[in-house]
Amino acid sequence: MIQYNNKVVKKRPGNWLPTDRSKLKHWVDKQINIVVSKGILTEEELKFQFQHQEVEALKELIENDTEIYILTNQMIAQALEYDKFDPTGSPEITDYRMMLVLIDHILTTAPEYVSPDEEGYGLIGFPINAILDWCMGTPAGYAFFLNDQVNSCFKAILNRWCEFLDSDASLYVLNTGKHGWMCDSAEKQLQIEEFIYNPDDEHWGFKSWNNFFTREFKDGMRPIAEPDNPKVILNACESAPYHISTNVQKDQQFWLKGQPYSLEFMMAKDEYVDEFIGGTIYQAFLSATKYHRWHSPVSGKIIKAYVVPGTYYSEIHSYPYDDAGPNNSQGYITQVATRAIIFIESDYPTIGLMCFMAVGMAEVSSCKFTVNVGDFVKKGDQLGYFQFGGSTHCLIFRKDVIEQFVVDAIPAPDFNNSTVIKINSKLAVAY
Repeated sequence: MIQYNNKVVKKRPGNWLPTDRSKLKHWVDKQINIVVSKGILTEEELKFQFQHQEVEALKELIENDTEIYILTNQMIAQALEYDKFDPTGSPEITDYRMMLVLIDHILTTAPEYVSPDEEGYGLIGFPINAILDWCMGTPAGYAFFLNDQVNSCFKAILNRWCEFLDSDASLYVLNTGKHGWMCDSAEKQLQIEEFIYNPDDEHWGFKSWNNFFTREFKDGMRPIAEPDNPKVILNACESAPYHISTNVQKDQQFWLKGQPYSLEFMMAKDEYVDEFIGGTIYQAFLSATKYHRWHSPVSGKIIKAYVVPGTYYSEIHSYPYDDAGPNNSQGYITQVATRAIIFIESDYPTIGLMCFMAVGMAEVSSCKFTVNVGDFVKKGDQLGYFQFGGSTHCLIFRKDVIEQFVVDAIPAPDFNNSTVIKINSKLAVAY
């Protein structure tokens, strides 16, 4: 937790949600007003069938599974009780039907741009996360969001939303208006001139929201550091350092407040787990407005590449005050969230087998590969990307591989102040 204008608020790395929770409340209130204007939030209208069958399926699960029904109501009640001690305002969601109505509404929207200078507002990069915000940190919410059936429903919901974000209907937020991603403020923040786009096209040449958010750099914008030096390991994502852990172990209690890494759970009990015992993990997080593709940190052969299904809104349990926050549970989510795992056999023997892990966080759970098993990649070659933005990622090395990290790779005491390291730049040096 941090102090902001004398308020206790959650830290929000990467600017996916506002630090000032009053801005989050303002946004959710706005969504409630929209659905109220449609007559959906009256007692009678709440009985209607949802626009999206995936949301209807979650409603049916809640109402037909006694345990899940109890957890759903408990987490909302606990959030309301918790908010008696929260100076930023009461939670906006007062029952599960309201929660589902808002989620149903979000599935036909795309995130709008909000200037960092706009009073009372904040960029909402995780809109469903914003709706569920305080419920996630409650004891009942901890159990609810770890439930396999619940996560199966959220997977279907997010897949449906991704369909919308892949369609041209999502382009309505690419405009030059105040909250459009083509306005002057957004252009400056995005540094759009560094990317491939058509300034003369109505939507800069992008075909959908996802196409815009996974935009690629122009050639030469991110040169490869020391391409002929096999000891140099590159930064795999445009990201800021979160944590470096040495002497990592196979089995740790990763759900505790310190969020230690547990290789066995991170790698979903892969056959290569033992190779990395005693090794090093580097973790960094991506910003909402930055580049969201992954590039290879080393030259070598792709040995394995697969996606591990996981949770979507599970955060470390710390109640009543959530010191971690949904975006601050980044160590924890490497072991429970949906994640893409790529094993690369470096052609530099000292590095040997290493692992790249792209971790989905909240809505950002769609990990796409651009490489196949058996491919040979050079340092800086693209490996894949997050659909709709980015999240967090890890580089995992065996024991006695890393001699040193560059200064910028060392996380700041408050990791929100860590320096964003450009992709393909020098991250570390192997022995």
